Amino acid sequence: MSSLINRYSNQRESSFRARSDKDALYRPAGIRISVGSDFFSSSRQAFLDRLRQLGLYPFVTITQDKNTRPTSTQLTLSRELVDQWPADCDTTTLCERFHLNSRHSNDDLEREILLAFLISPVSFDFPSFDELASSIRVRINIVRAAEKTALSFDTRAAERPKDCWTYNEKSGFTLLPGKSLISSLQKATQPEKTGKLYSFSCYRATEYVILLGIAEELSVCNPELLAKLQHQWEQRAIKSAEFHEVFLREYGTETDPLPLRYFVPGDRTWFRNPDDHSSDVSGYEGSWVMYLGNGLFTNFWRRDDPFTLTSKCVELYHWRNAVCTNPVGELQIDETQVSRLVRASLADPEETARILTIMLRHREPAGVYVDGGCIDNTREYPKRLCPKSSDLILPNH
Repeated sequence: MSSLINRYSNQRESSFRARSDKDALYRPAGIRISVGSDFFSSSRQAFLDRLRQLGLYPFVTITQDKNTRPTSTQLTLSRELVDQWPADCDTTTLCERFHLNSRHSNDDLEREILLAFLISPVSFDFPSFDELASSIRVRINIVRAAEKTALSFDTRAAERPKDCWTYNEKSGFTLLPGKSLISSLQKATQPEKTGKLYSFSCYRATEYVILLGIAEELSVCNPELLAKLQHQWEQRAIKSAEFHEVFLREYGTETDPLPLRYFVPGDRTWFRNPDDHSSDVSGYEGSWVMYLGNGLFTNFWRRDDPFTLTSKCVELYHWRNAVCTNPVGELQIDETQVSRLVRASLADPEETARILTIMLRHREPAGVYVDGGCIDNTREYPKRLCPKSSDLILPNH
């Protein structure tokens, strides 16, 4: 395989544009490690060796800030590359720019994650190089689990494999005694395991994919915490707002939103339905997805047809044009009509561009439907998992 340097050098003239003087003021925040005594540790050396193996080391600027306590190390994309990066921090074209095949190569997926980290406008902070390595691994786990996930969309009904899950209203879906959390999550989300599609909402689906990625990483880096997680799901499921609080870290803010096209593989994000009327339909307030990398987002209902940023925006736009009522007078969305309208719009470049001018904007606050788009201001990813630095605290422990 050719080195990443060669991949970049052979195509940079055609793929990158020179920044203007105004653009060149951009300074990525990148990755920050609060190293302390970890600065000369074996884990630091292992991470630098990994950068060399991946061909990324020549593209990384490493600086040490001795004025902070503990001392911190910052890793960002090199000045040369930053000055040729798109001004909008677009990471959806990383694979195209570097000729990465992250869909079929874990090494290329790791490269894509690291490059997205290094160009980030928001600092990804870690207490050690071990925690950084763990964060990368869990993102790879999440992407691979999300790619395998195929479900039946249902906002009201829910079901799980009965040989490993049980349900009651108070505790939700919990594990039967002796059933592995990892294998039970796989059975619920990956039809190859059971030959069946199970009913989920998109929000709950993202929780299962994230939980599976976390559990798989804990089996490597923190088996003790995995045992606690297993026990938790034998007693009570963690879901919805509590899931966000327990397991996830959010970056970007309402007042300082992330760039519209900035995503890191393994991120969870929300596409908001900006249409007041169709957003009243249960399950169509918006759409929760995982970013797979290479410009693709999960489509849990048709996993072999993942969304691009364009197709996701067009789909949400046409929800407004497919509102109908069911036999009992309740609002619903005609998915067949949505599919037909999406195909027609995507076949018409001018119509697609018109829709993107409406949808490819940051969303408005809750309850506001004026002229906002569908892109969320923030993204979410798992908390720290390593034994010495985990900030994941389970409610039953």
